[in-house]
Amino acid sequence: MPGSQDFAPDPRNADLKVYVNGALVPKSEARVSVFDAGFVLGDGVWEGLRVHKGRLLFLEAHLERLYQGLERIGLDIGLSPEALAGEIRKTLAANAMADGGHLRLMVTRGEKAAVNQDPRNWLGRPTIVITAEFKEPSPEIVTRGLALATSSIRCTPSEMFDMRLNSHSRLALILALRDAIDAGADEALMLDPHGFVSSCNATNFFWVRDGEVRTSTGAYCFNGVTRANVIALCREEGVPIALGDFPLSDAQAADEAFVTGTFGGLTPVREIDGRTLPAALPGPLTARLRAAYARLKDRDAAR
Repeated sequence: MPGSQDFAPDPRNADLKVYVNGALVPKSEARVSVFDAGFVLGDGVWEGLRVHKGRLLFLEAHLERLYQGLERIGLDIGLSPEALAGEIRKTLAANAMADGGHLRLMVTRGEKAAVNQDPRNWLGRPTIVITAEFKEPSPEIVTRGLALATSSIRCTPSEMFDMRLNSHSRLALILALRDAIDAGADEALMLDPHGFVSSCNATNFFWVRDGEVRTSTGAYCFNGVTRANVIALCREEGVPIALGDFPLSDAQAADEAFVTGTFGGLTPVREIDGRTLPAALPGPLTARLRAAYARLKDRDAAR
């Protein structure tokens, strides 16, 4: 079954324009060099963005995360966040996209003089690509939910491979997802180096026990904009929430669970490691927080 990235097909996506280094080209003509550092090495960072009621949701938080990543990998793209936001809006305008859009903003070190790891061999021109698609989560996912299976692949600390860096290098996460697929699940549940619940392979993970929402400390999971919003919403709504080091058995015994991400928002979970969760989907706290998140999106769009 498809995972948290599953989407409903939209015929408007047939003739989209893609932003490639300042040019807007038909998607069939969008190209980058085979010597591009992102292609040969995964040397780059990216952001996912949603368009809702004419506004790029939580844009400031997404751009802040992007520029933190660029600083971390030592890449100056020669554009301020405000200028880059202007290029994103140009891409939206070219595709007549004002609602229901999902964007992928990809920045790499660009073309290199030779295929090797040394960043000093780049030619000095970063690659910036923006794809904008009419994409909404499949409506069935809300009542079908996701099946999760725990992967043998662990989340890693920042001194090894920083999960909080939105890097193009995703192979370890893809291997974790393959573990889950082989187990008949939709997405992988991943533990931290100490064996505590951390995140999923493409989303952040929350579960509910005895009326309390639980999630990891955040030390080893994605630096999720939606995750941060959900934690804040729990506190605003008076929903008990605990961030901590929880054993896998605690999540496996959950009353309900959900994952968070820019594309899907809050997506219910129906099963963890073969155990069907008892709450009908979406669970009561999941439904409450989904409604609160919908209101938050509307508030942000109205700013």
